[in-house]
Amino acid sequence: MLIWPNPEKEQVRGLLGQILPWFERHEVEAVMPQEAAWVLGHPELAVVDWPEALGRIDWTVVLGGDGTLLNAAKRVAPYEVPVLGVNLGHVGFLTEVEVPELFRAFSAVLRGEYLLDERNLLAARIVRQGQTLQQVEALNDVVVAKGPFARLIHLETFVDEAFVTSYPADGVIVATPTGSTAYSLSAGGPILTPELEVMVMTPICPHSFFDRSVVIPAHKTVRVRVRTEHRETMVTVDGQEAYPVEDGDEVVVTTGTRKVRLIRRFGWNFFQVLRGWRKGH
Repeated sequence: MLIWPNPEKEQVRGLLGQILPWFERHEVEAVMPQEAAWVLGHPELAVVDWPEALGRIDWTVVLGGDGTLLNAAKRVAPYEVPVLGVNLGHVGFLTEVEVPELFRAFSAVLRGEYLLDERNLLAARIVRQGQTLQQVEALNDVVVAKGPFARLIHLETFVDEAFVTSYPADGVIVATPTGSTAYSLSAGGPILTPELEVMVMTPICPHSFFDRSVVIPAHKTVRVRVRTEHRETMVTVDGQEAYPVEDGDEVVVTTGTRKVRLIRRFGWNFFQVLRGWRKGH
């Protein structure tokens, strides 16, 4: 079993002091990413050979919030390792368990009493003059946006080969249903239930009357072509990775072949989480 902690969370050290003895009593072998293991004082748990270790891991427990889970889930997705998120922050859409319920949830997982909630990843390429500069995956969103001091940019958008529109805007978000409750929602996009096989394209502060989101079938390809004189335009992936782009570059987004597998307890439903999130805001 892989423990993926956020070392910056104050509760993590104390929680590990309870979790590790519990796993030892239940004969669960635990490992941890190398950097986190050293920071948190458990070098004996450090994973050095990732492919070999992930090939024998049955499940992952993430100690943090949705941001920590985004990072961990994409790392283990190629190995089809299910992920249980333990919420140490605000109400999250991805994390499943609050700390008081933690050990009951662990026991249920060991008994096989859980459901798998599968979420599509986006696959995106940054293309310049026909050459792919970068390939990335996103669970929430791929965002093309201007820098903090640049003027608005023009973004030409296409679905397959069909031209949609040119947005004079601060940027454009291409999100999964999972990401529809993240940045896209803040920009005025719709809430999509996670089982939908779609993408949603939402402009950021558009300077036009065509300012609505567009919901696109998952089998389509979205292309965003950058038209700007500024060198501060960036592509961000799940708010965690950033890549500069130039005039004429294209960001090509498709629904990827990999899925993130989230562990859910019986009775979990998206609308209950949504209600809890709304109360928290």
